[in-house]
Amino acid sequence: MLFQQLTQISGLSGYEGKVREFIEEQVVLHADEVTTDAIGNLIVYKRGSGEHKKKIMAAAHMDEVGFQVIKIEKNGLIRIKFLGYSHVRSAFMSRIIFTNGTVGIIGSSVPVDELKHFTQLYVDIGFSSDTEVKKVVNVGDNAVYEGHYTELPGGYVVSKAIDDRVGCYMMIEALKALEDCYNDVYFVFTVQEEVGCRGAVTAAERIQPDIGLAVDITPAHDVPGDLTGSNTIGAGPAIKISDTSVICDEYLVSALKDLSVQHSLPYQLDVIYVGGTDASSINRSGFGVKAAGLSVVTRYPHCANTLLQMSDVEHAITLLKHFVNEPFKF
Repeated sequence: MLFQQLTQISGLSGYEGKVREFIEEQVVLHADEVTTDAIGNLIVYKRGSGEHKKKIMAAAHMDEVGFQVIKIEKNGLIRIKFLGYSHVRSAFMSRIIFTNGTVGIIGSSVPVDELKHFTQLYVDIGFSSDTEVKKVVNVGDNAVYEGHYTELPGGYVVSKAIDDRVGCYMMIEALKALEDCYNDVYFVFTVQEEVGCRGAVTAAERIQPDIGLAVDITPAHDVPGDLTGSNTIGAGPAIKISDTSVICDEYLVSALKDLSVQHSLPYQLDVIYVGGTDASSINRSGFGVKAAGLSVVTRYPHCANTLLQMSDVEHAITLLKHFVNEPFKF
C-alpha cells in the first residue's frame, strides 16, 4: 500500500532524499512538470485550463522528526539532539533506527520524573565502548523512530512518520484523480518543515502563488492529554482556522466548508494553540498570500506510534481534489 510505503521510508529533516525519490516515481506520469529545487523541495506542476485560473500551492512536508548524534561517550552511550520537536518523555525508551540500519534504544541519565531536556537522553546500541560504537555510528549520523505501520480494527492505522507522510499520500492521490484541472496547481513536497518550515519559504518565493494550502496533520483532543481543543478522530478532515503561526484566510476557510457541504463530506474546524504548518511560510511570502490548511486529526504525533482514522484521510483527499479545481472569485 502506498501510504504504508511512505511511512516506512527514513526521511529526517534535511535528509529527505529517499522520500523525494519515491514520491517522484509515483507522480511523474501524472504531472506536466516535475522539479527539484536547490533546498530539496519536489515541485509537481499540474497545468490548469480555466479562463480565470489561479496559481495554487499545496504543500505537504516530506520530513519527519528524529535525532542526530552529537557525541559518543567513552562507555559507548550515544548523545543526541532532536531534529524537529519530540517530547523527551515520549522519546524515552523508544526504539530508533540509524540510516545504516543500526537500532538503538533511548535511555535517560536521570530518573524519569526529572527528565526535562534532550541532553539527559542517550542512545544504547548494546556496546560498552566508544571504539565499538564508532564502527557503526558516528557524530553527525541520523536516526528516526522505528514504528511499523499497523492496521487496527475499525479503520485505524498506527505508524511512525504519519506527520506528514499522510499529507504526501493525500496530494499524490489527489493529483492522480485530476484528469483535468481548472487552476494551475503546484503540489509541493517540502523539506525541513519540522525545523522551521524552511522548504516552504523557498518554494513559495519561486512559485509566487495566489493561494496556499498546507496539507498536514493536527493533534487530537478527544483523549486525555496535555492539549485542549475540539479535534476528534473520525469526525472528518480538519479545516484550519488558526494555530501558533498563521490565521487562515476567511475566504478560503469558507470555500473549504462550502465544498465539504456541496460534496457531502464531513469536516471539523481546527483551532490549536501549539504548533504550525507550512501555511505560515506561504502566507508571508512575497507581498502576502491567501493561505489555509487542510489536516487529518491524529493522536500521539511526533513519536513512533501516531494514530489516525483512514476515513478522515479518504475524505480529505476528496476535499483537496475539489479545492484545487475550484474557480475562485477574487
